[in-house]
Amino acid sequence: MLITDIKRVVEQVSRDKGIDRKVLIKALEEAMGSAARKKFGTKVDIEVQYNEESGEIEVFQFKDVTEEVTEPDIQISLEEGRKLDPECEVGDSLGTKMDTSTFGRIAAQSAKQVIIQKMKDAERDAVYSSFIARKGEIINGIVQRLDRNDIIVNLGHTEGILPTREQIPKETYRRGDRIRAYIIDVLYDTRGPQIVLSRTHPNFLINLFKTEVPEISEGIVTIMGAARESGIRSKFAVTSNDSDIDPVGACVGMKGSRVQNVVQELRGEKIDIIPWHIDPAKFVCNALAPAEISRVIIDEENNSMEVIVPDEFLSIAIGKKGQNVRLASKLTKWHLDVISEARYSEAMQEGYDSLVALPGIGISLADALYEKGFFSVGELSKASIEDLIKIRGIAEGKATKLIETAKNYAAKLDKVDKTSKEVLPDDGAKGDEISAVSDVQEVSEEDIGDGEDTNPSVLI
Repeated sequence: MLITDIKRVVEQVSRDKGIDRKVLIKALEEAMGSAARKKFGTKVDIEVQYNEESGEIEVFQFKDVTEEVTEPDIQISLEEGRKLDPECEVGDSLGTKMDTSTFGRIAAQSAKQVIIQKMKDAERDAVYSSFIARKGEIINGIVQRLDRNDIIVNLGHTEGILPTREQIPKETYRRGDRIRAYIIDVLYDTRGPQIVLSRTHPNFLINLFKTEVPEISEGIVTIMGAARESGIRSKFAVTSNDSDIDPVGACVGMKGSRVQNVVQELRGEKIDIIPWHIDPAKFVCNALAPAEISRVIIDEENNSMEVIVPDEFLSIAIGKKGQNVRLASKLTKWHLDVISEARYSEAMQEGYDSLVALPGIGISLADALYEKGFFSVGELSKASIEDLIKIRGIAEGKATKLIETAKNYAAKLDKVDKTSKEVLPDDGAKGDEISAVSDVQEVSEEDIGDGEDTNPSVLI
C-alpha cells in the first residue's frame, strides 16, 4: 500500500482542512489509477474502489475472455479465465485485484503528487464556498504579517488581506493583534481564494451598529444609509417603523453606551446619527445639522439642491475642508450647493437687474416674470413659449421675441464673463444661475420646520 491506515488519514484531513471526505476518497482513487497506468500503460482497463470496511484502496484490472489472446494486457484465454471463474464464457470481462506494492517508486511519487494537488484543489473550493456565503459580514481575525503595507489576516482555515486603501488612516497593527473587518469580496484564484477585507467601507459601520443595536436586528429600526470619511467622521441615517421608538436614541443607547462601542472600534471616528425623512429637503436639512437652514431650492432634473443658510452658519454647514456638506451629499445622494443668505440675495438681485435691463421689459413685467420663477435673463432664455403666455400681458408673439432677446443677451453676458475670467482669474463669479422654474421647487424655512422628524442629528 502507498498509504497505511488510509481511513484514519482521510478522517483527520477532512476534519482539519474542512474538506468533504468523499472528495478526498475520489482524489485517492484517481491517484491510484494514475499510478497503475504509469506502471502498466494506458491500454489496461483499470478500476479503483475504496473499501469502506477495510479502509483500503483496491485496484482491479479487467480483461476480456477470448479464445485466442493477441493482447495480453487486455485479454485472457478462456482456460485461464475459468481458473478465476469456472462459469465464465468468451466475451465476459474478468477483474483481478492488483498488488499495489508492485507499482514502483515512480508510480508512487506520481500518485502522491496527484493526491497533493487534488487536496489543494478541494481545500481551495471548500474555503471559497465557505467564505463566498459570508460576503458582506464582519469577521474576526489575527494579524499574521505585513506585506507592502497590506495587512495579512489569519482567518482560521485561510488568510484574508486588508489592503492599504481599506485601512483606517493612522491606524497601526502589530503581529498577533486581533482585528475586525468587513468582507467586501471573495476572489477565486488558482493559488487559493483571496478574501478582501475593509475597515473603511460604509457597510462596516452599518454592520457594527447591527451588532450593537437589537432594535436594528429585530427590524424596528431601519438603516437608511451611511457615509464615511474613515477615521475622521461619519453620517448615519436611521428611521423607525414604531412611533414609540426613537431611532436615534436607540442607536445612541443608555448614556451613549452603544454608539461609544462603535466609536472605540473605529478608533475615535466621530459619528453623526441622522433621523431620516421621506421629504428629501428635510432629510438634507437633518444631514447638514448642526447648521440652521433658511431655505432649499430643489432641482429634481439634475438631482441637486441649493441650500441657503444664515451667514453665521455658512462655515458650520460646509464644515472643515467641506467635510460636512460632502458627507451630507453622499448620505442623501443629492448634489448640494451651500451658499449664504447674503450671497443668495446678491445673486437674486443681480438676476432681477438683468431682467429689468433687457430691452422690452419694464419693472412691472420683470416683477411678473420674477413671481413666476424666472429670476434672471439666463432662465428666461431657457423658457418655453407655453410657460410665458401664461403670464398676464404676454402674447405668443411677444413670448417668442422675449425668448430670442434673452438668448442673445445671455450669450453676450456669457462672452463678457469668459473674457473677465481670462483677465482676472481670481475674480469670483457672481452670476450663479438658479435652476429653471419648471424644474425648481423652493422650500422655505417655515416649510423645513414643519414635522416632528426635523430634530437635529445626534453628534458624537
